[in-house]
Amino acid sequence: MIKKLKNNDFTLMITPVLLAAFGLVMIYSASMVTAVYEGHEATYYLVKQLQWFVIGSIGFTLCSIFPYKYYQKLMKMMMLIIIALLVGVLLFGTEINNAKSWFNFGFVSVQPAEFAKLGLIIYLASIYSKKQAYIDEFNKGVLPPLILTGLVLGLIVLQPDIGTAAIIFLIASSVIFSSGIKFRHLSILIAAGLLVVAIAIPNMVTDERISRFTGAYQPFEHPEDDGYHLIQSYLAIGVGGVTGEGLGHSVQKLGYLQEAHTDFIMAVIAEELGFIGVVIVIGLLAIIVLRGIFIARKCDDSFGALLAIGISSMVGIQAFVNLGAISGMLPITGVPLPFVSYGGSSLLVMMISMGILNNIARNVKQKEQQPVPANRKDIPQNQTNNRGGRSWLM
Repeated sequence: MIKKLKNNDFTLMITPVLLAAFGLVMIYSASMVTAVYEGHEATYYLVKQLQWFVIGSIGFTLCSIFPYKYYQKLMKMMMLIIIALLVGVLLFGTEINNAKSWFNFGFVSVQPAEFAKLGLIIYLASIYSKKQAYIDEFNKGVLPPLILTGLVLGLIVLQPDIGTAAIIFLIASSVIFSSGIKFRHLSILIAAGLLVVAIAIPNMVTDERISRFTGAYQPFEHPEDDGYHLIQSYLAIGVGGVTGEGLGHSVQKLGYLQEAHTDFIMAVIAEELGFIGVVIVIGLLAIIVLRGIFIARKCDDSFGALLAIGISSMVGIQAFVNLGAISGMLPITGVPLPFVSYGGSSLLVMMISMGILNNIARNVKQKEQQPVPANRKDIPQNQTNNRGGRSWLM
């Protein structure tokens, strides 16, 4: 039992828990005024997030034990369930903030698109790991998985949830790039993607989406309207300075900064805990991302390596998009900060993902501890494909 515990990656066990626990504290601080205003107890959002944290911790534990290679066998069933959920939410989902992205069961709300992120990572990692022998053949090795990927993205765009669709596209791109496809094929995919975007833009442009861009890049031209949220975020960040105003002493959360406990929780962190608090949160997120990449490099099978890359990319890309929105680098898209922002579906998926990543790390450690025969001359299959393609990971 002790030997099995030693094989766990304690960085991946401690860091997500620290972030989630810190998130609970900040959610309470950022949401208590909002909760009371809405007629709830001050601890309303804290209790709900704590419940998801408990469920997520159970998911983390189970996925740390469950061998990750079995996900290849479950991959088809998982993708069928995800597509059914994405279709179902379009037909029967609850509309929130002009997007039909949620199933509302009264006592709990679930966002299927969050689970689609992890499901698609498993799908792409599984398919591309099996296609390593002919990954340099575009029609046979690269194209087939993109059809299902496009279907998932299309269903999410129809909700519409452009932010989540963009994140899933970037995550999928990172897995595809790491699979070892040729740069020529990568260029074709990029060109095709740009063409699809160019065709889709006229149908996707609405006054609301235009306002998100003007609010991000010209906030002071419309301070009472499009730029209001970002200006309040700037005020929170600016007031916080280096050390912050103190935990619980944010002014912007008192009705000025909407979604303070979700999309803009980092602005509240900056105001209350200052630059130091922001650096600590970003540092912990960076540790998870870098640890995932390290595990991917050490993993001796393509599926585990691509799975680790996909999970690391999911955390890193989502954090970047959230931080970009509160700082004015990117339009506001409603993307939560991993582990920290309020949101049960997001936290559950992140904790499960960390469990899977920990299981990959355990497998790597166990194989490193096994004695290697002196005459062993074989080369791990994921270091290079046999058809002249580049390495699965640069």
